[in-house]
Amino acid sequence: MGLFTKLFTALRGAGTEVGEAIVDTQALRIMDQEMRDARRHLDEAKENLAKVMAEQIGVEREVSRLKKQVAEYESYAQGALDKGNENLATEIAGKIAEIENELAAQEKVLESYNSNVNMLKQTIKNTERNIQSMERQVSVVKTTESVQKASAAAATKFSGSNSALRTATESLERIKQKQQQQSDQMQAAMQLQQDESGDGLQAKLKEAGILTSDGTTGNAVLERLKAKRTQV
Repeated sequence: MGLFTKLFTALRGAGTEVGEAIVDTQALRIMDQEMRDARRHLDEAKENLAKVMAEQIGVEREVSRLKKQVAEYESYAQGALDKGNENLATEIAGKIAEIENELAAQEKVLESYNSNVNMLKQTIKNTERNIQSMERQVSVVKTTESVQKASAAAATKFSGSNSALRTATESLERIKQKQQQQSDQMQAAMQLQQDESGDGLQAKLKEAGILTSDGTTGNAVLERLKAKRTQV
């Protein structure tokens, strides 16, 4: 019995790990869908708020109408009292009381609407702020995932003995070696040509100060001219 329990527990653990792995691989897709759902619910809340505000406006209109009616009937009652018609004034007073009772009821309804509308506005505002914050975080997560994927791809491509970067580096070194070999060959060919013509030996003698240059210099010409003047 203990063995079967352990096997069952192991299977449950494996199932949980598989489930978490699936959720992790689909995390961004799930997040996007959840954000879309949140946006949809927010839009629905805004529509419902608009309906409630429309009802609020209707109640405000009714309150305003009843207040005007009270003022109107109060002026009628004053007129009846001015004419000494107390019976009519009493009847009008009853009508005013009826209107005021209705007005009080509507004002309570309006107060409830005002409280609910303010609360809904604040809730929608907070929700929208939270959704915007989440959308920014989702954008950062997506960018981070893209960068990590690019880095992982680059690391995979440019690491190891057969990587593109290693191959390119080796090719570059081979090109450098070939260029150096060609440069050495040209220098050797020039050296051979100088040796065959004797230019190489002449250059060495001049460098050692044994052989002077055969070319005429300005100083030599000046000395020659001075010598001619002395002879004359």
